[in-house]
Amino acid sequence: MEEAEAPEPQPAPGADAPAVPPPPSAQAPPPTPSEAIAAIRIRAPTRGNRRLEQLFDAVNADPQVKAWWHVAGINAARLGLTDHSWVHVQIVTNIALRLARLLFRRGIVPAMVSDHRMTERDAEVVIAAAALFHCVGMSIHRTDHEGYSLFLTADKLNGLLAGVYQEPERSVVVAEAMHAVISHRSKGRPLTIEGAIVRVADALDMAKGRSRVEFEAGRLDIHSISAYAIDEVRIAAGEEKAIRVEIEMSNSAGIFQVDEGLGAKLRGTPLAEHIEVIARIEGEHEKRLVPVFRL
Repeated sequence: MEEAEAPEPQPAPGADAPAVPPPPSAQAPPPTPSEAIAAIRIRAPTRGNRRLEQLFDAVNADPQVKAWWHVAGINAARLGLTDHSWVHVQIVTNIALRLARLLFRRGIVPAMVSDHRMTERDAEVVIAAAALFHCVGMSIHRTDHEGYSLFLTADKLNGLLAGVYQEPERSVVVAEAMHAVISHRSKGRPLTIEGAIVRVADALDMAKGRSRVEFEAGRLDIHSISAYAIDEVRIAAGEEKAIRVEIEMSNSAGIFQVDEGLGAKLRGTPLAEHIEVIARIEGEHEKRLVPVFRL
């Protein structure tokens, strides 16, 4: 899933000389918090899942959650990381729901069904809730942000679901969502399909447009270079396995992103046996040492 990139700005007539950055006093001031969150709205296909629609309506009406997403994006920028704003949250939410529906279609049973005798639609609520809250802790700090995300989720999610579920079902949904949130940490060990889906969905937000800022800002290391080498990510129904993920790379440096990023998040999870990952190098300008890489 590749995010559409904004068009490159055209130079003004006669602007052939290198641009001189304006003095700090001349730079546009940042938006106020209210201005920054005004346009934020999470969109994802609900496929008639009324409880999922209610969750999205509640979170889209909540300025506190939107403020967390906004500050998370600011902290990521301060650290020179890829985007962790609401845009990342929306991408991960959409990827997670796509993975879930492909898995459920092939008979993979989520914990909400196998352990709680609820439904696949309830599992979608758990997955979406975890995707929405998985990195709100970045609004506090990158270090241990998964733990901070848990604290914020515990205070907020129960209220957002107050009109969606009665007890004890509501507390079950919250607990399973929080399990999925903490499972996305680097050494997380998801015990549920739902937790594994969120963990892998987070890693699949890797297309080139997501790394452009840090790469073009001059942060040149294996992380930024390998991320920049990812051109496109496609998620579809598989043949031998439930899901086939195809990754197009312009450079073999992208293998690091696929193996150390996605591979590390996928291995050892309940999804490992259900997802096939194929990465191809399409660039003609380099010697193809590894034209196809599989997980």
